[in-house]
Amino acid sequence: MFSPQDVRAGGRQSQAQYQFTLWSPDFDALVEWAPKVMDKLKAVPGLADVNSDRQRNGLQANLVIDRDAAARLGVDIVDIDSALNNAFSQRQISTIYTQRNQYRVVIEVPADRSRTPQDMTSLYVAARNGTLVQLSALAHIEPGLAPLSVNHQGQYPAITLSYNLTPDTKVEVASDAIVKAVDDMHLPPSIHPEFAGDAKQAAQVGSSMPAMILAALLTVYIVLGVLYESLAHPLTILSTLPSAILGGLIALKFADMELTIVAFIGLILLIGIVKKNGIMLVDFSLESERDNGLSPREAIYEACLKRFRPIIMTTLAAILGAMPLILATGPGTELRRPLGVTIVGGLIVSQILTLYTTPVIYLMLSRLHQRLSVRPRRKTAPPAQA
Repeated sequence: MFSPQDVRAGGRQSQAQYQFTLWSPDFDALVEWAPKVMDKLKAVPGLADVNSDRQRNGLQANLVIDRDAAARLGVDIVDIDSALNNAFSQRQISTIYTQRNQYRVVIEVPADRSRTPQDMTSLYVAARNGTLVQLSALAHIEPGLAPLSVNHQGQYPAITLSYNLTPDTKVEVASDAIVKAVDDMHLPPSIHPEFAGDAKQAAQVGSSMPAMILAALLTVYIVLGVLYESLAHPLTILSTLPSAILGGLIALKFADMELTIVAFIGLILLIGIVKKNGIMLVDFSLESERDNGLSPREAIYEACLKRFRPIIMTTLAAILGAMPLILATGPGTELRRPLGVTIVGGLIVSQILTLYTTPVIYLMLSRLHQRLSVRPRRKTAPPAQA
């Protein structure tokens, strides 16, 4: 039993939440090693409900031919195969054409003689001398087991092992333990183990999160740079983001929650929510410098005084809007709770820090911008005297 996820990665269905797949072009080696790997995973701490999608308990009837008896009676193996083909494989032998339709002629034994495996041995096979030999004289039926289906990954046979995690086990820790356990088994080179489904997607998302955050910051920087026609002021606005992301991660740590996909969405939302604090301060400061002739220090100080109330109001509105995600109960609330925790934690920490750090960074970048924009004047020669 496992809880179905609202956001499920991959189309692979199994009897547990996470999947680990073994695929190989050598099906016999795959069948041999898959149970050994499953037994190894059952011993890994933190894993529960380890199972396999290989349903190997299908009934199978094997026709075993006594080749010595067949040779003694003058029956070729090809003739036995042809007799079974004619009797049970619905072999098409001809086509009847009419004015409007065409009908395929299929040869097979009557239905009442193809119900049990023993009906195969009641067939007669022609020997080399022209006599008919009953198949029961040179073959017998042996019951056996066969898989109900052979799953594939790509074009190769595959067996998927699925598992759940204990409440105190993280996905990354379990994945590392599985990789170590499988590596210690020294599988044949023809068998390729890899994660699939939700486990594979979790690993991919974890590795791509820094790149996604960097791409979002770069996009915001380019847009703000075009808006302000400056390379310095966007940095002042973006300086509010590290404290917000840090606050979201600290809140997840205190709440004992993982950085799931939903929590990562909360970090992306913080980029849009928190940067409005910097935009309010920078817009007001630039307008004061341009219209009132104030210095950068006076302009940012006045901006902090005049924009304190709207910044607090918008922050409190966002926090109160995220509180139902944290306090709600019922089915599915555990999926959305990390989103609320990330938003509330990031806004609280960012609000406390940016009121002090943003003016400092604004003044530093303003001084740097003025220093770089000042160019030495050319010395002009004195006018010649008549």
